[in-house]
Amino acid sequence: KMGGPDVDSNARLRLAVQNARSLSMPKDNILRAIKKSESGDSENYDEVRYEGFGPGGTAIIVESLTDNRNRAVTDIRTAFAKNGGNLGEAGSVSYQFDKVGEIVFEESQISADDMFEKALEAGAENVETDGDIHEISCSMEDLQSVSSALEGSTGEEPKSAKLVWKAQNLIELDLDGATKLMKMIDALDDLDDVQNVYGNYEIPDDVMEKLGA
Repeated sequence: KMGGPDVDSNARLRLAVQNARSLSMPKDNILRAIKKSESGDSENYDEVRYEGFGPGGTAIIVESLTDNRNRAVTDIRTAFAKNGGNLGEAGSVSYQFDKVGEIVFEESQISADDMFEKALEAGAENVETDGDIHEISCSMEDLQSVSSALEGSTGEEPKSAKLVWKAQNLIELDLDGATKLMKMIDALDDLDDVQNVYGNYEIPDDVMEKLGA
């Protein structure tokens, strides 16, 4: 709705279509969703960012897409309050994060060294590889150009290409803090209005094993 239905001229729509295709969404469904946005009687949704504090002094950012702001903020505030956190004011924690572009290639046939080289040539700032999964970071302004360049140079379509909030520093949590935080994040993820949840936490491997048990 904001940028129009033309994929070539609407960068946000182009990324959304790319992400939908990576999740195997049928082409007809994508076209139907785009056409629905052109009709005047479709719902209006607002993108709203909420910030707050979670267990262990963690900083949390919640991205919401909602047609009812009052409902969204009430549900999100409740999820924080019931799980040892509290919702803060706008800007209360976002200064501890950088908003960057993130491009993910899963089940990639490209080696770590080759992907690193191709990503730097495309204008990326960092590459992290774990097995056959590559996570490429770039400035938010360069997301579309880096994603397109990598798709062309690798011959592979990224699993996702989106803007994310990346924490500048991480807080290591013990078992108690991690348990409470995961419960809070699960509560937030269960809300229909919530799209993404970001935090500046780190959970050590031994704590993760205990959480899994």
